[in-house]
Amino acid sequence: MGYEKSKAAFEAAYKVIPGGVDSPVRAFGSVGGTPPFIDRGEGGYLYDIDGNRYIDYVQSWGPLIFGHADRDIETAVIETAKKGLSFGAPTTLETELAEEITGLFDTIDKVRFVNSGTEAVMSAIRLARGVTGRDDIIKFTGCYHGHSDSLLVQAGSGAATFGSPSSPGVPADLTKHTLLATYNDIGSVAEAFQASEEGVACVILEPIAGNMGLVPAEEEFLVELRKLCDMHGTLLIFDEVMSGFRASLRGAQGLTGVKPDIVTLGKVIGGGMPVGAFGARAEIMAQLSPEGPVYQAGTLSGNPVAMAAGLASIRKLKSNPTLYVELAKKAARLMKGFQAAADAEEIPLVTEVRGSMFGFFFSDRPVRNFDDALANDSERFAAFHRGMLDRGIYLACSAYETGFISTATSDEMIEETISAAYAVMREIGDK
Repeated sequence: MGYEKSKAAFEAAYKVIPGGVDSPVRAFGSVGGTPPFIDRGEGGYLYDIDGNRYIDYVQSWGPLIFGHADRDIETAVIETAKKGLSFGAPTTLETELAEEITGLFDTIDKVRFVNSGTEAVMSAIRLARGVTGRDDIIKFTGCYHGHSDSLLVQAGSGAATFGSPSSPGVPADLTKHTLLATYNDIGSVAEAFQASEEGVACVILEPIAGNMGLVPAEEEFLVELRKLCDMHGTLLIFDEVMSGFRASLRGAQGLTGVKPDIVTLGKVIGGGMPVGAFGARAEIMAQLSPEGPVYQAGTLSGNPVAMAAGLASIRKLKSNPTLYVELAKKAARLMKGFQAAADAEEIPLVTEVRGSMFGFFFSDRPVRNFDDALANDSERFAAFHRGMLDRGIYLACSAYETGFISTATSDEMIEETISAAYAVMREIGDK
């Protein structure tokens, strides 16, 4: 494949955009090479400005569960846009989408729409702090919840620690209230609770982690986590920005009996448009302005175009009860093919599937947390990624991201992808 136009486009972008991209992972820093600059998407395919076609397993990092340019969502967006893009005033579309969400999640009585997952999580944590009157929060290493200051933390020394900033520009006074625990390790959570002198406002986690690769929380871990939160009067936040409407129609909550106090959503509920949301029981949401004292606002929040796209997406998902079974079968088939291709070359590989989400690690041990994920052979992943891209397979450009199946991903696409995986595994196995 040729990438000459993409190379020129990347050089031009680099002159006027930091790193040439508007989100760091897009720069292909961990896999090398030049990122293809995309011209258009059609169903399960992407086409770059050089004319190359790719089978797309990124799907805009999750939102496009019906693939690119879905006719129903596209029509909803176009017809709504004709009436105006944004009003800064209420519309009935906001209520309709809120009713769809609250009707599916028994942990959500009310929902507030925002413009991104980062904003949803930031607002949910502020709400939890306002409700409890506490400052400290607990998060897990490897779980990504957006780029707000208090969540950009790195581990210090000790089993339980207050976080220190992982990015310049983040004041230590903010991250000092963030304690870090180890995913799927309830003992580390108990130690984090003990380390907080003033008490913990909330524990936040991805119940299906998608930002250290695909790493699901174990059921026993979630059960014990719920007990700890109840014991300490702490709110439990499920960050389902990625897994919501992806792992199942009800996200991770469709797969576990553990109920959170607050939920954050995004991606699929926007159908490809920028949308985030957070919701909870009525008594918790009543603390949010204008009903309560916890302030949150946004000029473009709930804009009609995004709401229309989300409504079309959610209603289409609800209308097909077998959709998630079909997507899960395809994801499992793809990962079974990757595993077989790796086994044929005696290359260590572990795979995971949750609904339409999939992940794989070049590792010889199960992956339960971020330390396990870091044992992944990143150089081999980079070589695999490049080989697959050159064969027209567009995978996430990081070993620590999740892949996605869409309804537009055909059986033929999966077979083509598996065949490419066999070829690339042979290449990297010989090195």
